[in-house]
Amino acid sequence: MTSPFSRLLIGFAAALTLLQPAAAMAGDLRYVIDRSASRVDAKVPFLGIATKTAHFPDMSGTFNLSFADLEALDMVVDIDARTLTTGDSQAKTLRGKSFFDVANHPTVRFVGRHLKMTGEKTAEVEGNITARGVTRPIKLNVTFSVPPFSTGGTQPISIVGTGVIDRREFGMTAFPWIIGAMVNVTIRARMVPS
Repeated sequence: MTSPFSRLLIGFAAALTLLQPAAAMAGDLRYVIDRSASRVDAKVPFLGIATKTAHFPDMSGTFNLSFADLEALDMVVDIDARTLTTGDSQAKTLRGKSFFDVANHPTVRFVGRHLKMTGEKTAEVEGNITARGVTRPIKLNVTFSVPPFSTGGTQPISIVGTGVIDRREFGMTAFPWIIGAMVNVTIRARMVPS
């Protein structure tokens, strides 16, 4: 037979268990990027008849959502431009002064501040991208592996975000007759709860 005090403690513990999901719902969903399963690709027209893709295999960052404001987003992605690869001899040129100038600007940063859901698992993300010390706005079309608010921040989420930038706006004006100006950027990220 349990004492009134023991029954009170059991009841209190049960109440806390019931309240935990509501507490989680009231707060933020916090994630960090899984560096081993994330990358960025940048594709540009080449000679007007083909494309070239630069791969950035090393990225880190955070992704936070809030139940209090469903359109608020705190997303920071840091891309190590020094790790840029192309699969051919052009990687050294792209890392050089005419393009990413990684000796002086080793990091490309994307900061997302606004999320607009366009479907159960799709959204538009507005933010800024900084390369070579220059910051410009960018809009990404994002697809989530699951509805982002459905997990309660307890399971990984993968995203694919696509957007377009003009390389000339970042001072990358070299070889305009060979390399196109508009760059298609794709961010693939796996995010794990933090």
